[in-house]
Amino acid sequence: MRYLRLHCNELSPSRIGPAMKRIALSFAIVTHALSVAVCAQVAEPARTWIADVTIISPERLDRIEIGNVLIENDRIIRVERGTGAKAPAGATVISGKGRYLIPGLIDSHVHLASTPGIGVSQDESKAKMIGEYLAQMPRSFLYFGYTTLIDLAVFDRGVLNDFRKSPQHPDLYDCAEPLPLANGYPMSFAPPEVRFKVFSNFIYDARQAGKIPPEYKAEDHTPAADVARVKRAGGICVKAHFERGFGLDRNLPVMTPELYAEVRKFASAASLPLLTHANSFEAQKFATAGNTDVIVHGLWNWGALDARPELPPDIKALLDDIVQKKIGYQPTIQVMQGLRAYFDPGYLKLPAMPKVVPKALLAWFNSPEGQWFKAEVGEEGAPDAAMSAGFERGPIRRVHQVVAYLAGKDANLLFGTDTPSSPTYGNVPGLNGYLEMQQLQKAGMSLAQILKAATISNARMFKLEGDIGTIEPGKLANLVLLRQSPLENIAAYDSIDTVWVRGRAMARDVLAADANK
Repeated sequence: MRYLRLHCNELSPSRIGPAMKRIALSFAIVTHALSVAVCAQVAEPARTWIADVTIISPERLDRIEIGNVLIENDRIIRVERGTGAKAPAGATVISGKGRYLIPGLIDSHVHLASTPGIGVSQDESKAKMIGEYLAQMPRSFLYFGYTTLIDLAVFDRGVLNDFRKSPQHPDLYDCAEPLPLANGYPMSFAPPEVRFKVFSNFIYDARQAGKIPPEYKAEDHTPAADVARVKRAGGICVKAHFERGFGLDRNLPVMTPELYAEVRKFASAASLPLLTHANSFEAQKFATAGNTDVIVHGLWNWGALDARPELPPDIKALLDDIVQKKIGYQPTIQVMQGLRAYFDPGYLKLPAMPKVVPKALLAWFNSPEGQWFKAEVGEEGAPDAAMSAGFERGPIRRVHQVVAYLAGKDANLLFGTDTPSSPTYGNVPGLNGYLEMQQLQKAGMSLAQILKAATISNARMFKLEGDIGTIEPGKLANLVLLRQSPLENIAAYDSIDTVWVRGRAMARDVLAADANK
């Protein structure tokens, strides 16, 4: 039987040596028969036939029909529109009758090494809860149909490696380490004595030579050197920043146009899209003038124009430039909603919360200690209702207006959530994406635009369209089966039946944090 554990091509007649030829004929016949049977089992692809399902693929929304999809191993092999086709021999048949099949969703802005609601100083005391959260996190994204994630700033490669080893997990890509300017955002959040180790791919700023430890040499931290490190680490994008700061971290150093042009130059040379953190009018003008590929936040900070009730002409002109240049745009409205969550008594009571957050962590969120970040976000003495209304009247209103304008111009809108955007429990995996979709619809994006942003548009921007983003032969079998049409109701994204990642089917119920509890 040892021979049956060899590779099938090692059992082929052409590979049989003289010693094997001297084996008794009868034994050879038996061995050959057994080997053929085993090889047949090994060679036979795993097949799934999704039958009589309404196929909604974003590249052809003008032709939505009932049909069938054949998966072999990890790929889509055949897409047949029309009824009456028979399932291929040996295929597992999944009835899609009355169901809707879409490509797996792509969240192109996550930060997996951060735990919602827990600050860096609390990590050690909350180790058990963090471990439970990290174990559940991949399933929580899948629970809401996210089969592909892109981590924009890698600070702990071990967390990403463990994520990829999880029994059930989305596909994961990353931008490797970001390129912050020395002592700028987000380096400023780390104490000076450790920030250069934490953000080791920083850009050297000659204007700050006296504030950079002498062991770091300018020639090792040029845009060329930093982009090269991203490429060597397997990053699929380059993340830069333009942020003056907020709260206690104001008046931070930012890149000059000349330095940013160098980042742009070397990102292009490496064939990596350039993403820029920018949420203010000034920052988005800077990134647009520098020809960024993606702006990774909505425009909720209008600066001196904040109080204007309508979109000012200057902001419209900027948005027109973004549309004309086809710059990708991630609204990330849930960044603001994630802060507002501390003043919304209904947030932690959402029915989906126990599906995506482990029981112990959710209980801690509801405790006085778990509310610690509320003091960081709120104003002393201000009632919750007043704080909540302030978010709605201010940054959330402004970003909604911007999204409405861009949607009306059919801009290159991309879906990303920034999960979690800060130490807030208002950005939990999976559910945060569903809430972002609700906000995008409320802001003015059509259901078709939302579907495209979370599938084909993301895939194209990050150069993944050869594998994902549509339902076509040859693509990876990353798929989501829904009970409702996502072109009729945003609630369809909470009506998931089954999720496939690389051909592997997962029923939604088994992905929940409270499954089998």
